[in-house]
Amino acid sequence: MKDYIEERAVEIANYIIENNATVRQTAKQFGISKSTVHKDVTDRLELINPALASQARIVLDVNKSERHIRGGMATKEKYLHK
Repeated sequence: MKDYIEERAVEIANYIIENNATVRQTAKQFGISKSTVHKDVTDRLELINPALASQARIVLDVNKSERHIRGGMATKEKYLHK
């Protein structure tokens, strides 16, 4: 694996943990696709730093379990402003 990919995977995981960020927020911050963020955190980081990967995975799992709530709140806001 190329060095810059390993560095990016570690940076992404640290960003997710520090900011409690979603995959979408992280992708926007780093200027990469959501699939790349997911691939870096779940596959590549597991080989580089398993402890960091599990910490990032915990944050992503919480975000995933709450996403339906955020979506409902966004829809509610949308119709309140009309």
